Amino acid sequence: MLAIVLSHIYVLLAILIAILGRNKTMGFWGYLFGSLVLTPVVGFILVMVSAERRCLDDEEEA
Repeated sequence: MLAIVLSHIYVLLAILIAILGRNKTMGFWGYLFGSLVLTPVVGFILVMVSAERRCLDDEEEA
């Protein structure tokens, strides 16, 4: 029973990190996969150190 609860918490944390990283360089799916494979703690660190995704409009103005 405890293993089921912990696995659900693990997946929910990975989804939360993916939502936080949806506007970052790797996007939602990249951070979700990274958090599931590398643990949510490492995924959170990756989200915090990665840069925001650049828009095409920003490049045209420069």
